[in-house]
Amino acid sequence: MMEQKMALVITSINAPNEALRQLASGCQEQGIRMIVMGDRKSPADFQLDGCEFYGLEAQKRLDLETARLSPEGHYARKNIGYLLAIQGGADILIETDDDNLPYPSFWQARQRLVESRQVEEAGWVNGYRYFTDANIWPRGLPLDRIQHAPPARESLPSRMVDCPIQQGLADKNPDVDALYRLILTLPQSFRQDQPVAFSRGSWSPFNSQNTTWFRDAFPLLYLPAHCSFRMTDIWRGFVAQRLAWCSGWSLLFHAATMWQDRNEHNLMRDFEEEIPGYRHNDRIAQSLAQLDLPEGPENQLDNLRVVYDKLVTMGLVGSEEIVLLKAWQHDLRRLLA
Repeated sequence: MMEQKMALVITSINAPNEALRQLASGCQEQGIRMIVMGDRKSPADFQLDGCEFYGLEAQKRLDLETARLSPEGHYARKNIGYLLAIQGGADILIETDDDNLPYPSFWQARQRLVESRQVEEAGWVNGYRYFTDANIWPRGLPLDRIQHAPPARESLPSRMVDCPIQQGLADKNPDVDALYRLILTLPQSFRQDQPVAFSRGSWSPFNSQNTTWFRDAFPLLYLPAHCSFRMTDIWRGFVAQRLAWCSGWSLLFHAATMWQDRNEHNLMRDFEEEIPGYRHNDRIAQSLAQLDLPEGPENQLDNLRVVYDKLVTMGLVGSEEIVLLKAWQHDLRRLLA
């Protein structure tokens, strides 16, 4: 089998820190291309061996419509990094943030077909509870589902499942919502248990903290820019899960391969940014599930437009999103041709 090219994509407004240094060192050792996307607050003199840093001016010089139209000061500029990795021929794209540090297991080979427990037609499922008994839930889980126990692990069939999108957990300071951080206890870590795959009819929020994407799923990487800042990767995840069903794919949750030393956050500001999710995540899932979409991976880019038209109609994403999405479609069609 031909060796697969891998790329790691990160956004950062910080100077090189311990997390970035460890990731850059590991990428050098493993032959992985590391791309760091900067923004307005990024240091002008950012320099780190083992990574390619793109400040705003370098991004604007790229031959990418997405780079020209992406708003400044937004996490969704990560889309430009995805496109650079794709342009460079990546077969597997990994993403994380600049406050996540890798365990040795982070550098192990990734496989798209994974033997895992499989959840089907279960509605909302708290994916974290398959790896811990603690009262903890992923950011994006509707609040009225927090107390719902997931289907028992031992009741789930174990089989080989096609998972071109894979969510790795993160220990110590995992991705939970502001409500959890305000009232419950951290740090929390997870068991090293068998992966769980979420298939058609099952929703589990996933983020961009420790996530692997295989080439067929690259169109689903798109992060919306004209919505709540704290919802951009979560709503991207709902869209990706719905469109994955059209190709018979599943979303994999696997044990932690990183731990987070979280950057400073204003929790009340995070809470305010998450209110659209608390109010509408279940409505989004119901609306996306009801869409009549053509099957097959060849329809992903067109299906993206249908889904985002729906989110705009629902008043959850600004109409400006469609202009940026068209740029993403244009760039991807050219790069994947």
